[in-house]
Amino acid sequence: MLAAHPTASRHRQEDGQGFDGTVRSGPAGARKRPWWARLLRRLVAAAAALAVLGVAVLGVAWVVTPGVGDARERVTERLAAADATPLAGELPDRVVAAVLATEDSHFEHHIGVDWRGALRAPIGAVTGEDLGGSTLDQQLAKNVYEDGEAGVLDRVSAVVLALKLDAAWSKEDLLRMYLDDAYLGHGFTGVVDAAQGYFGLAPGELSWAQASLLAGLLQAPSAYDPLVHPERAAARQAHVLDRLVDVGELTRAEADDVAAEDWALVGG
Repeated sequence: MLAAHPTASRHRQEDGQGFDGTVRSGPAGARKRPWWARLLRRLVAAAAALAVLGVAVLGVAWVVTPGVGDARERVTERLAAADATPLAGELPDRVVAAVLATEDSHFEHHIGVDWRGALRAPIGAVTGEDLGGSTLDQQLAKNVYEDGEAGVLDRVSAVVLALKLDAAWSKEDLLRMYLDDAYLGHGFTGVVDAAQGYFGLAPGELSWAQASLLAGLLQAPSAYDPLVHPERAAARQAHVLDRLVDVGELTRAEADDVAAEDWALVGG
């Protein structure tokens, strides 16, 4: 019997075929990766590239955006222009709790930007929709430094300014500026004038019913104006109370009792 030619054997093995005709693993006989593995690899590479690009964009934005050391001065100027009164003394606990529960429940723990909102931001930038997630810092930056503009570049700028605000000011300072700067409908700027105008009280004297009503106005002050649209205001207040229950500030029973209370509006 003739022996197998060594060259033929070598060729069969390089082609991934053994002596018995089966396909073996090897350079030529290796199978391609499954489609999902190739897709995952490309997605990871794209995510890494976007992350690098994002860092570069934020770096440039950090340089071109202004400093925020004058934030308090800007808020004071806006209050003066509206002939409004700034907060004095301690922050009003119930108002603060209602605002944080509704607008930024992670305020005490983030650095100006909340990653939960950041995940939704790219979608909102593409669709032009406001998907929520803006922190108090971002809202303050948008109002004080960008006059409320909401274009794509403005949103990037607001993120950087929010990071700067959180680094430069205490959480209490930021809350005070936010509450002073807020427009709360019916011509009232700041919680001092709003509390006096709607209820005839100082912010620290407001009941839960009044504080939750006031916090609800932040999203759309004119649409939820309780003197003009009481039904809408009540529906929005119900959302604020639900959030206060969610964060553990009130029990469900307490929130239901608050919802039944009279607002004791005095007009405006």
